[in-house]
Amino acid sequence: EAEEQKAAGAAAQAIPEDQQQQQEERGQPVPLCPPPRSRSYRPPQDLQSRLESHVREVLGPSLTGDWRQAALGDKRLKHRLLGRLAVELGHAVPNSRLHLMRQAGDLLEFYSAPVKDETKFDELAAAELPPNLRIVWKQ
Repeated sequence: EAEEQKAAGAAAQAIPEDQQQQQEERGQPVPLCPPPRSRSYRPPQDLQSRLESHVREVLGPSLTGDWRQAALGDKRLKHRLLGRLAVELGHAVPNSRLHLMRQAGDLLEFYSAPVKDETKFDELAAAELPPNLRIVWKQ
């Protein structure tokens, strides 16, 4: 009973009270927490051309020579460029890596890397294992 009360309290905090009452009246279950967000990312085939067009559009006439060598020193322009890319590609540069994005080539390298939304346990459970080894993964 104590665990049920804690769960009900957590649900009440996660959802506004009037919305929770509406869901209960409709007979809909009240979620305890939002569903996990998928973080997987697969680079598009035309990634390089998309990046180049955004870099040329944002940096404008200040861009000379190879677009990959374009410096991202101006914080406003860098913010605008990163925002556009995050919206278009559905994948944002995490805060912990922002300082590493110094040139447009760094963005190309970041956005070229696919991201899998799996844990090592999920990978092991899906792999072919020797007959004497078994992984039981209960979620």
